[in-house]
Amino acid sequence: MTTNTQLPSLPQLPDTYLIELSDFGAISLSGEEQTKYLQGQVTCDVNSSTESNLLVGAHCDAKGKVFSVFRLINRSTAYLLLQPKASIENSLKELKKFGVFAKVTIEETTNLSFVALVGEQASSLLQQKFSQVPDSLTPVAQIGTTNIVYLGGEQSRYIIIDEQAVISSLKEELALPIYSQAVWNLFEINQGFPILTADTSGQYVPQMLNLQAINGISFTKGCYLGQETVARMQYLGKNKRALFSLSAQLKQDFQADDIIEKKLGDNWRKAGDILAYYQADDGSCLIQAVLVKDDEVPEMRVAAQACSVVEVQTLPYSLEAK
Repeated sequence: MTTNTQLPSLPQLPDTYLIELSDFGAISLSGEEQTKYLQGQVTCDVNSSTESNLLVGAHCDAKGKVFSVFRLINRSTAYLLLQPKASIENSLKELKKFGVFAKVTIEETTNLSFVALVGEQASSLLQQKFSQVPDSLTPVAQIGTTNIVYLGGEQSRYIIIDEQAVISSLKEELALPIYSQAVWNLFEINQGFPILTADTSGQYVPQMLNLQAINGISFTKGCYLGQETVARMQYLGKNKRALFSLSAQLKQDFQADDIIEKKLGDNWRKAGDILAYYQADDGSCLIQAVLVKDDEVPEMRVAAQACSVVEVQTLPYSLEAK
């Protein structure tokens, strides 16, 4: 089946559909010391990982700057750090650098494919095919060789993971509309989940990406790479920036090098850094950006489109640590 090249807004999406996660990947860790090693490298409490739960975390450098943001699941005897392919290279290199001192095998998965099933009928369709369907209480399931990961939100999303032949067969069997990876980014931006690329990897501490608000940081697990900076940001209140979801109705195409400006008196100044964006065919645009946490929301615009109005969207969580 061919992928639909349309870029709909959220209300324009069909009842139930698939998203081709062609830019999605994973880092795999396996071996005798995989838990001990990973526990000392990432922000989440790996010791609490089970076959049926889902952890969110970040992999940082020694200064607390984030290489990658991931969703951690168990697949058979390995850990998978699910994330965009664009953030894998830097994270993988650093994990391997220190991994030579532990009994652990670290590699990028090359034998797995990823697809998302989204919408009102997603759960019932999965129940017809699989003996177990994950939910909000048990968000991860492995049935045979297939992993299914449940993500809540405005629409239920399920990430389905298996070898390419199995995923291709499943897509044919479901016979649903298939959208591109861009639509997945629409949901991630809307839900306030950070999207890092090779360019933005290594630029921000976890709190600038709201990791403390989405259960992505354990403040009780003990030491890990970058932990001192992360703790200082949290307890001394040194972090002044956060991840925001912004919206605008644009007459022209949003460009990768566009800048969001905020009004200061009679002047306009750069408001922050753009991580990702999604512009629908109707011109509605959703933007993920790291901005200063102002006491009052400033007037904002896209610099190249002076008449545009950029508004801050309400995220589905509080910025306070969970």
